[in-house]
Amino acid sequence: MMQSILIGIGAGAASALLFASVASGSPLSVPLFYLAPLPILIAALGWSHWAALVAALAASAALASVFSPIFFIGFSIGIGLPAWWLGYLTLLARPSAQTPDGLEWYPVGHLVVWAAMLSALVVIAGIFNFGFDEQSFRSSLRGVLERMLHLQGQTISGGDDGAARSGRLLDFLVTALPLAAAVLTTITNIGNLWLASRVVRISGRLRRPPPDLAAMRFPRYAPALTGLAIAGSFVEGLVGIAAGVVGAAMMMAYAILGFAVLHTITRGLSSRPFVLAGVYGAVIVFGWPVLVMTMLGLADAAFDLRGRVTRKRGPPPPPAWT
Repeated sequence: MMQSILIGIGAGAASALLFASVASGSPLSVPLFYLAPLPILIAALGWSHWAALVAALAASAALASVFSPIFFIGFSIGIGLPAWWLGYLTLLARPSAQTPDGLEWYPVGHLVVWAAMLSALVVIAGIFNFGFDEQSFRSSLRGVLERMLHLQGQTISGGDDGAARSGRLLDFLVTALPLAAAVLTTITNIGNLWLASRVVRISGRLRRPPPDLAAMRFPRYAPALTGLAIAGSFVEGLVGIAAGVVGAAMMMAYAILGFAVLHTITRGLSSRPFVLAGVYGAVIVFGWPVLVMTMLGLADAAFDLRGRVTRKRGPPPPPAWT
C-alpha cells in the first residue's frame, strides 16, 4: 500500500506540472496540458487504481495550494477522477473459462463509451460554470470569447459591418464550442488511455493482454443513448445544450468504432495499407471525413457489418458484457 501511495504522489506531481504548464503561455504547453491525465492513468494501469486515486487527489491538492482552492474541485472533476475511473475499468475483470488467462476483461468498446460519457459530463460541468440558464450561459461565454478574441475594438473600428460580422462569429462560437469541447475531450481521454497502456505494456507491468481493437463492440444501450441525446439537442435551454454535448461525444465514439470497422472489413485485402493510410491521412488533414467514419460506426451498430464479414471468414466476435 505504501508503494501505491508513493507512486500516486509522484504521478500526481507530474500531472499537476503538466496541467500548470499552460500558465506559461508557450505553444508547447498546449499538448502538455492535454497530457495531464497520462501520469494518473499510468499509475492506475501499472500499479493499481488506488495509486491513481492518490495521484488525482495529490495533483488537485498541489494545484489548489499554488493557484486557488477552486482548482481542487476543477482538476478533480475535469481530469483526476475521470482518469482514475477509466484506469479502474481497464483492469476490471471477471473469471472466464473461455479465455487463455482465465479472465474476461472489461470490453474495450465499453471503455470508449465511458470515455465519451465522462467527457460529456466534464463539459456539462463546465457549462454550469458560466450560468444555470441558457441566456446567462450564452452571455457569459460570449463575453469571455469577446475578450479572448479582442473583438470589441474591431467592432468599434469596423462600424456596423464589423459589429455584424463579429456578432455572427460569436454566435457561431457560442453554439459550436460546447460540441467541439466534447469531441476534443473524448479524443483526449481515449488517446491518453491508449498511450498509458502502451507505456505500461512496454515496462512489462500491464496485466491485461493486448485487446483486439478492431473487434470492439459497444454496449447495447449506446445506440439508445445516442439517439436520445440527438433528439434532446432540439430542446430549448440548457437541457438541449447538455444533450447536444452528450450527442457530440457519442458521435466521436462512433467515429472510433468506424475505424474499428474499417480495420476489420479490410483484413485480407492487398490494398489494406493504402486504404488505411489514405483514410487516416484524410481525417488528419481535412477533418470532415471523420463524419464518414461516424456513419460507418453507426451502420455497423444497425446492420452488424463486421458480423457479416466475420461469419464469412470464420472466427466469432469476442464475448460482450451486458
